[in-house]
Amino acid sequence: MGQLFLNNVQKFYGDFEVLKSIRLEVKDGEFVVFVGPSGCGKSTLLRMIAGLDSVSTGDIIIDGARVNDKQPVERGIAMVFQSYALYPHMTVFENIAFPLRVERLAEDKIREKVEGVARILQLDKRLQQKPGMLSGGQRQRVAIGRAIVREPKIFLFDEPLSNLDAALRSDMRIELSKLHQDLKATMIYVTHDQVEAMTMADRIVVLNAGSIAQVGAPLELYHKPQNLFVAGFIGNPKMNFVPVTCEAAGPEGVTVLCQGQRVLIPVAPRDNLVGKTLTLGIRPEHTHLGHGDLLIDVIPSVIERLGVNTVAYASLPGGEPYCALLPGSAPVRVNETMKTGIRAADCHLFDADGIALERHIDWRKLELPEVTAAE
Repeated sequence: MGQLFLNNVQKFYGDFEVLKSIRLEVKDGEFVVFVGPSGCGKSTLLRMIAGLDSVSTGDIIIDGARVNDKQPVERGIAMVFQSYALYPHMTVFENIAFPLRVERLAEDKIREKVEGVARILQLDKRLQQKPGMLSGGQRQRVAIGRAIVREPKIFLFDEPLSNLDAALRSDMRIELSKLHQDLKATMIYVTHDQVEAMTMADRIVVLNAGSIAQVGAPLELYHKPQNLFVAGFIGNPKMNFVPVTCEAAGPEGVTVLCQGQRVLIPVAPRDNLVGKTLTLGIRPEHTHLGHGDLLIDVIPSVIERLGVNTVAYASLPGGEPYCALLPGSAPVRVNETMKTGIRAADCHLFDADGIALERHIDWRKLELPEVTAAE
């Protein structure tokens, strides 16, 4: 079992509140990712779960037992750090075996466990090599192997891929996802990279300034962010935010005035919206050239040709940044007016406090339908 419950956990450094009443349940076998900008408290929260940092108030409960006062080795967790933290004078075998030797396991048991882990991580032919002979990805696998061999209740990962190059990070994301499927273990992973979070997590915990901004499945956070922060953090390139004025609100949605155009956004209305300045959210990938319920003219200042996509960067009349993600062959040029169109159903709408109005969309039905074999 590997259930975790954080019950109103707080952390203070002096008078400064780093984490604010964090309440979260992680189910056995889940892959949960803590994501957020630097300084939001995600690594501190992970270290508190591990027992490396103390809890100021609240409870950390693992499999029904309060562990606040237990040492890290007593909590049934294993942690993989940003740095590999390998012993350079030891072989791969001895690095993986180290925690088992601390536990004084029998030699035959140690060999059995280490060789089993090495096969899982495709390190079985590297066991007699030293870390200096390995690539960055192989060293990270050794660090992961040292955690697996302990057979913990919960795996904790603190930005383990941040030291790798882009191509290797992509490969390691796939390997970690496969590892989770094979081990069926509870994993909690910290990153500032929302791409890592979206591709690996069962659920994502978005942290902002010490508080949980939203918890949900990757597609839930993408299609139904609860506030401006989550909307701007999840998605790459980030969501465009356009100031608009509310003209009417009814059962079918909210009508806004945007650059002289009236458009009905299919969201759940609220009281006292009419006449207020709201924020319209438009994802760059939902822009099109020349057609849509809403048309926005901009003049690109920078254009990136990426092959399959073209990314155009511009500014709105009020100075707000605006980005369009278009097909690779899109006929757009720097300093020439570009007419982008957006479907009303693709838009998000936020009130004056930055809280999202509920979209008329069920994100669960947006997954790919099952493929039936041809007869």
